Amino acid sequence: MNKNYKDTLLMPQTNFEMRANLTIKEPQLQKYWQDQKIYQQLINKNKKSTKTFILHDGPPYANGDLHLGHALNKILKDIIVRYYNSSNYYAPYIAGWDTHGLPIETAVTNSGINRKTIAVSDFRKQCQKYAELQVANQINQFKTLGLLTDFEDHYVTYDKKYESEQIKVFAKMVEKN
Repeated sequence: MNKNYKDTLLMPQTNFEMRANLTIKEPQLQKYWQDQKIYQQLINKNKKSTKTFILHDGPPYANGDLHLGHALNKILKDIIVRYYNSSNYYAPYIAGWDTHGLPIETAVTNSGINRKTIAVSDFRKQCQKYAELQVANQINQFKTLGLLTDFEDHYVTYDKKYESEQIKVFAKMVEKN
């Protein structure tokens, strides 16, 4: 009695593959979302909604690869924004990066540039160049997390328009003591 017990099981039949093949399928899915402009479709669907939800996201520093803290922060915020979008709120999610400050200056200094031997303007240019590379790197890494946003429409704090708006806000604060 050499019975194959596998043949006695009543298992459902499916067309799903037995292997996930995420290394192949994830990039295809992300490309599909990008090609079909899924984020833009969702935002346009809710654009005329009377309900608005804006998540003011503190941007990460553009100073290196993503870590678990970035993932946790962005994924939780992504879940919240997706919830509001699926609840017919107009809830855009604009990605941004903090491209100023000590973390970026430290990373540039650690790359071998001695800030004391070059002009301040040259050091700032080096910091901006480094930040630009890191923003591009982090965009690619955030895409692998499946965040629902338009990475082409993002902001960086070294943008002159962004800086001028910050100065206007600061001026209002000074006026109000």
